[in-house]
Amino acid sequence: MAKPVLYTYFRSSCSWRVRIALAWKGIEYESRFVNLVKDGGQQKKDEYAAINPMQQVPALVMNESTMTQSVAMLEYLEEVHPEKPLLPVDPLERVKVREIVSVISGGIQPLQNLSVLKKIGDEGKMEWGKFWIDKGFQALEEILKRTAGKYCVGDTVTIADACLVPQVYNANRFKVDMEQFPIIARLNDELLKLDAFKESHPSKMDDCPENLRS
Repeated sequence: MAKPVLYTYFRSSCSWRVRIALAWKGIEYESRFVNLVKDGGQQKKDEYAAINPMQQVPALVMNESTMTQSVAMLEYLEEVHPEKPLLPVDPLERVKVREIVSVISGGIQPLQNLSVLKKIGDEGKMEWGKFWIDKGFQALEEILKRTAGKYCVGDTVTIADACLVPQVYNANRFKVDMEQFPIIARLNDELLKLDAFKESHPSKMDDCPENLRS
């Protein structure tokens, strides 16, 4: 069976979510890098647009099928590779996980997507991104007060954690004051100790510029 192919960009938080899940489950895959800035955005080229009509990353080619939405990919990986699960067994805990995922993937991340920031313009994009992440994190912090243990929901890693860490990375890029959000900050620090999160970090990716590597 062919190795999965992930079309990814080092700093894409949606791509990082999927890289975390692949690493967590020990799934070997091939990375194909799509630079969202170079040449006016390689995601806009016809070759990639044929793979993902939304002209976004990631895209995952696996089991002779192409997937183009990161949360759907996380759910798919859980279904076909249930080992090292990323969803709890208990239905109510699953709902909590999916709620956190939806807050991040639907209510926070899209507002600082590259295509949105280009519309805002260079002068206003930092203020815009910081405002919306800050607003979203205020809600997320309250949700996590009810759900968090060592990780977002209890003491096991879930797809909520795979979404949280890349969003905190973005928050730091937009200079959000993380002291306001002690639970989010604590969870992020704890998760970044885990191999799957460290190995998939943007600074470890082959397409990461040398000055941003660690």
